[in-house]
Amino acid sequence: MVELIVGIVIVVLLAVVIIGAYNRLVTLRQRVSEAYSDIDVQLKRRHDLIPNLVETVKGYAAHERGVFDEVTQARANAIAAGSAAPAQRAQAENMLTGALRSLFAVAEAYPQLQAVQEFKDLSENLTATEDKIAFARRFYNGSVRDYNTALQTFPTVVFGSMFGFKPSEYFEVTETAEREVPQVKFT
Repeated sequence: MVELIVGIVIVVLLAVVIIGAYNRLVTLRQRVSEAYSDIDVQLKRRHDLIPNLVETVKGYAAHERGVFDEVTQARANAIAAGSAAPAQRAQAENMLTGALRSLFAVAEAYPQLQAVQEFKDLSENLTATEDKIAFARRFYNGSVRDYNTALQTFPTVVFGSMFGFKPSEYFEVTETAEREVPQVKFT
């Protein structure tokens, strides 16, 4: 009789541990999903600002067609990568950041453009959006770190994969893209 009670207690404790760990993984996975959604919102905002910015610059530097085409193509690629894995999406966004850097380099060559209020407003909005993207990316990567760590620690390492939990990818920008965010200068 004592063995039966001990056996039942062990089974109940094991079930409680497994259920608790499972629920923790579900919560962490949902946090990762929510954080990725935050990145998505900010990237969409960034993508929405770009056509107006290109048109504004185009009005003053119409002969810089190569830069405009590069920005437009990079934006299209970034939008198309919206449903891709975080690593591929980050790569597309890195290309867009590089194209925007070229666009702002063109804008610097036209002082009259920098005096236009619409350009100033768009540039400030883009800079604020870049800051929000960086914050959302840090939050997402922190959530991924917590989730992946939970997957690799005991007891979830034992049964996490049995329940279909897989590690998440980080949303990483290249080191150069991180250090060289499109700069907005008004001289």
